[in-house]
Amino acid sequence: MQEVMVQSKILTRSAKLIFLLGISLGYFMVLLDMTVVSVALPTIHSELGGGMSDLQWVVNAYTIVFAGLLLSMGTLTDKFGAKKLFVGGLLLILAASGISAAVTSIGALITMRAVLGIGGAALLPASLTLIAHAYPDPGERARALGIWAAVTGIALAAGPVVGGVLVDSLGWRSIFLLNLPIAIVSLVITWVSVQETARNPQRGLDIAGQLLAIVTIVALSYALMEGESYGWSSMVILGAFGLALAGMALFIVVEARSRTPLIPLQLFRSPSLTAGMSAGLLINIGLSGILFIIPMFFQQERGLSAHTAGIALLPMMIPMAINPIFTGRIVSRRGPRLPMTVGFASAAAGTALLVGVNVTTSYWLTLAGLLLLGYGISLTIPSLMAAVISSTPKDQVGTASGMINSSRQLGATLGVAMMGMIVSARESFLSGMHTSLLITAILLLGGSLLSYLMVGRAKKS
Repeated sequence: MQEVMVQSKILTRSAKLIFLLGISLGYFMVLLDMTVVSVALPTIHSELGGGMSDLQWVVNAYTIVFAGLLLSMGTLTDKFGAKKLFVGGLLLILAASGISAAVTSIGALITMRAVLGIGGAALLPASLTLIAHAYPDPGERARALGIWAAVTGIALAAGPVVGGVLVDSLGWRSIFLLNLPIAIVSLVITWVSVQETARNPQRGLDIAGQLLAIVTIVALSYALMEGESYGWSSMVILGAFGLALAGMALFIVVEARSRTPLIPLQLFRSPSLTAGMSAGLLINIGLSGILFIIPMFFQQERGLSAHTAGIALLPMMIPMAINPIFTGRIVSRRGPRLPMTVGFASAAAGTALLVGVNVTTSYWLTLAGLLLLGYGISLTIPSLMAAVISSTPKDQVGTASGMINSSRQLGATLGVAMMGMIVSARESFLSGMHTSLLITAILLLGGSLLSYLMVGRAKKS
């Protein structure tokens, strides 16, 4: 009898591991796509043309749509069930990836990147909701999130290397075809092994809030990315900034009055959730901004090939693939505040070291900076996810996961926009890179202080 019970537990654990693999592969594609594109930008530029702002749009068309729709996708996850949203996102990524490999203009590529953002927005809150329901115990859930983050971290590690090899050998179009077999495997595992979550059919959609969120994010991103082209004092750019401010103000008013708000404002009574959203914004400003600027530095300034540039990025990526498993264990024992505080401080130190890098600098300084940065990010992201999910009522996990990841993707958009804006405004690429990295280091240090002061604090009455 005891032997049967042990075997049953083993089977249950095996089934959960298969389930976790299928879910993780979905988000694996989201991150793989981000890092693969970063090393392909110079080649895309040489073949399809366009300037710095066009390359920013290739990256940010994805993150803008991702950030804008994550909030509604979290609501749809609660309303229709996480499995439906996850499968739908996979199918959309399958189709959009195939089309992206066939486009012939920079505009068409930007458009398909936006479509890929819709699929990514569906996958992320759905995957976190599925994990939260499959692992109800907080300690077990923290370990599962660590594995999830590690599997997705492998995408960050593999993306620059695999992408560089593909770009150099088969061309940049091959990086999008890489999504197809991964999406099919994830789709099969999900269809067979994942059960649908409880649905809340009464949950309404906040259409006005969704439209205002997208308008605000697009207007702000447009102003930051096109400011150098039009001039910062031009009516077009001033109008875009004004539209962003007006959209943000109207969004808060609409959310406060809505019966079914996109962002339930009462959730911000939790300091951990508020800090988690702010931390998500800051850590992705650093991650995405550096992934945008450093591969360009390696290829344009140091003359490295795409695959060599990908290998040079590995010291940043490897900790993000390995360390999240250990971070999950730390969170399950000590809570998220300590790893978040230390993680931000490490990322800030690594970014500060990169400020001293130039064309003649020894690679050892770059390696040290990238290692500290990757280690810090690998401590921070799983911890902030656990902090937000643990501080949220179970029936609103989908909404909360949409909020935190929307904040992260907005940070990704701002990071790329900030880096491109500063580089375009300075007299040389290196000068702009150093200035933007110094600003990023200061922001990450602020994230460390924020984590220490707010994460794990009692909910406001």
